[in-house]
Amino acid sequence: MAHILIVEARFYEHLNDLLLAGARAAIEEAGHSHETLTVPGALEVPAAIAMADESGDFDAFVALGVVIRGETYHFEVVCNESARGIMELTLTGMAIGNGILTVENEAQALARADRAQMDKGGGAAAAALAMMALRQRYVG
Repeated sequence: MAHILIVEARFYEHLNDLLLAGARAAIEEAGHSHETLTVPGALEVPAAIAMADESGDFDAFVALGVVIRGETYHFEVVCNESARGIMELTLTGMAIGNGILTVENEAQALARADRAQMDKGGGAAAAALAMMALRQRYVG
């Protein structure tokens, strides 16, 4: 049984609750355990994952959050830099599923977060588990 850390940027609570439900269900259905760590925003997710990885307590990570486009360039910075940070960690061999939603509006976020619709939280957890299995196969 693997132990997975879900790192969530909890800005939109009602949307994060949906993402978390999907991620937790996917991990539990696969027979694994999990913990959840909350950080202030999407930009903090990669750093939190990197710090938690130092503990050696986790086999994979799930990044969750919601970034909704606003009126300023900040949206692009948050989306691009959080994704870049997660990608850099995956290239070191870490198993991470990226479920940080980057959307135009709340309706898009709701459709993607809801387990009955797109279940992106569950999809991010499934991706993390798939990458964990791939790492075990090739790295050991």
